[in-house]
This record gives sequence, structure tokens and C-alpha cells, in this order.
Amino acid sequence: MSELKGKIDFALFVSVCNANPNGDPLNGNRPRISLNGYGEISDVCIKRKIRNRLQDLGQTIFVQSDDRADDGYGSLKDRADGCLKLKEEIAKKKKANRDLCAKIACEEWIDVRSFGQVFAFKGEEVSFGVRGPVSIHQAVSLSPVDVISMQITKSVNSEAGKESKASDTMGTKHRIGYGVYKIMGSVNVQLAEKTGFSQEDAELLKEALRTLFENDASSARPEGSMEVCRMYWWQHKEKTPAISSGELQRGFHIKKIARPTSFEDYEIEWKADGCVEPEIL
Repeated sequence: MSELKGKIDFALFVSVCNANPNGDPLNGNRPRISLNGYGEISDVCIKRKIRNRLQDLGQTIFVQSDDRADDGYGSLKDRADGCLKLKEEIAKKKKANRDLCAKIACEEWIDVRSFGQVFAFKGEEVSFGVRGPVSIHQAVSLSPVDVISMQITKSVNSEAGKESKASDTMGTKHRIGYGVYKIMGSVNVQLAEKTGFSQEDAELLKEALRTLFENDASSARPEGSMEVCRMYWWQHKEKTPAISSGELQRGFHIKKIARPTSFEDYEIEWKADGCVEPEIL
């Protein structure tokens, strides 16, 4: 594993066509929207998809979805206990070295050394946290989005008997007609040195972002309804570049339209003085 060459910034432009990119469970699972009508995708949702892609790429993941668990563990505590080195150190209780626990966890799981993790479980005297170098912003659409709602009905009874719901029980599905979302993020070198996040891990992260919606299809997101249309990747040579991440992201000049129907409707250019040129995928 080689050390990270320098700070990394990245930006993705993601298209959504007749899909629900991230439903809000407190609002009938409608797509998340700001008060100004712009679509949103939470950073938690994006990290979940990155973890899934890293898992597909053969990496060991600590925070796995129950339906994608590949190691036989049904909880985070069980998975942590399954790491013998970590379990042995935690068993020392008050004499346990928390820094060593964090190091073991970072070596074992790529998402821990990428995003960080809090290890605090009921019944354990030892708790510790890892602060990860990879930070992800919540995604925001370039233009206000329209939410389309559709009434649906069930075609069969769930159970027999009077208490069962009839086959004509109605429900609602929500989707975005069309929208383009911008995802921003960065990798901090100082934190990467602490967790052991390497240049090879950065290349895996790049591939996960480039293929973010592979194997992610569902009834809310049919195959092909979401895709990464363009990705910018800045590999700086310095740990702390002269240009900040905020200045770099403000270097985008986007000609917006009210009701886009394709990614080509937008004119997206990037230019910032004193910054390394991005790799555009």
C-alpha cells in the first residue's frame, strides 16, 4: 500500500430519469426536496452506494446492508467480534489500547478507514471512534425538480380472512421526472495518514464513484434510470493545496434551464486559477 500522493477533490453529475433517487421516510417516501424545490440526495445514501460498490469490487466492508451481507454476521457487533485481533484487544477492558483498536479496524475494513466509524456497543467497556478522510456532501439538483405521484393498487390479497387487506388496496409511488444532481467530496491527506487510507484505496473509490449505480436497481430506481454522466477528479500534489475545496467547487460555470430533459441541456464548464487540471471521466 502506497501513501496518498496528495489531497483529492471530486465532483459527479448524476442524471435521474423517472426514478426516486432518495425517498424521505417521514414524508411518504417522496423524493427529498428543499424548500426552494431543488432535489436532494443525502450523504448517507451516497455512502451506502459507495460501500455497495466497494463490496462488489471485492473489498471487506464493515457497515453492510442486511440483504447484501456476505460474511454471515447479522449485526455490527457480531462483525466486530468476528475480528479476532480486535476482540482480543477489547477483551483487555480498561487496559485496552484504543489507538491500537482503531488501527486494527482500519486495516480490516476499507469503509472504516475511508468514512470512519464509531465502535460503541452495549455491554462493552471499551468504545472508540475513527475519523475518516473521505467526506461527501449531500447532492443537490442543478434545477428545481418536479415530483410525479402515481396511485397504485394491489392485485392479490396478502392474507385470507376478514382482517386481511383486500386486493384493491391503494398505495402511492413517487418519482422525479428528470433531474441532474451534483455530488461533491474530497479526501483529506492528514486523516488518511492516520487511518491508512492509501493511493490504491483512492483508485478503488474513484472506480466506485464512476460506477455508482451498478447493481443498484430497484422498483424505485429501475435499471438505467440513474447514471453518472460526468465525473471530475482532482489529484493534488500537496497535502494542503493553495486553492481550497470551496474555491475549486465554485469554479463550475453551469448554464441552467428550468425544465431539462437530458444532460446535454446543461452547459457545464470548469475553470479555476492556480489549480491542477481535473481528470474528466
